[in-house]
Amino acid sequence: MKIVVIGGSGLIGSKLVRKLGEHGHEAVPASPDSGVNTLTGEGLAEVLDGAQVVVDVSNSPSFADDAVLDFFRTSTGNLLAAGEKAGVGHHVALSVVGTERLAESGYFRAKIAQEKLIKDGGLPYSIVHATQFFEFVGGIAQSATEGNTVRLSDARIQPMAAEDVAAAVGRVAVGAPLNGTVEVAGPEQFGLDELIRTGLAFRGDPREVVADPQARYFGALLDKDMLLPGPGAQLSATRFADWLPLNPAPAK
Repeated sequence: MKIVVIGGSGLIGSKLVRKLGEHGHEAVPASPDSGVNTLTGEGLAEVLDGAQVVVDVSNSPSFADDAVLDFFRTSTGNLLAAGEKAGVGHHVALSVVGTERLAESGYFRAKIAQEKLIKDGGLPYSIVHATQFFEFVGGIAQSATEGNTVRLSDARIQPMAAEDVAAAVGRVAVGAPLNGTVEVAGPEQFGLDELIRTGLAFRGDPREVVADPQARYFGALLDKDMLLPGPGAQLSATRFADWLPLNPAPAK
């Protein structure tokens, strides 16, 4: 199949393009660098010509409330319209476990808007809800750092490796449209503070990680289970302790 991957040069997209190619599919990475801009519509008709599936793993360059909402609304609207015109038979989007529970956050309000557009858009679709990636440990720590202290909620989280996220999205992309949502997660639960503390300690980072139930996560106040998947989630195999030695450099 010809499968167009929007955001195909990014963390998940590049892995997804490689995996689909290894399985014999024509995986086409699409991003502004390749002349495809979902905000303006530039290049969409050309890249979607002959595509059976489009997979959107793109992300907003800004997480400011208005900017991220505009990005997902505009990008998704343009992509759905172009996909319908091109006769695309399956629209796949990557989103986040717990999105519907995190409307206090501007970022997650934008993801909710994206998902609603897809559900109402008329194209057969699948939405993949993934938990947080191991690769974002450094970024989460940085966003919560004050001086030499990292303040994070102790809410439970079930993170996974980006490689496993890409594999899960790939499986959905080559299957029949779900016209619904599937959850994917890692094999283990951690407290969010515990996860970051473990990652920083492994890398010799001297910052102190403090559990603070009032610390916000992308603007949202968390309860204990808000970031966890439901009982029907597909679980990946890679454990954080096995991933860390293979990824010793701080994730960006």
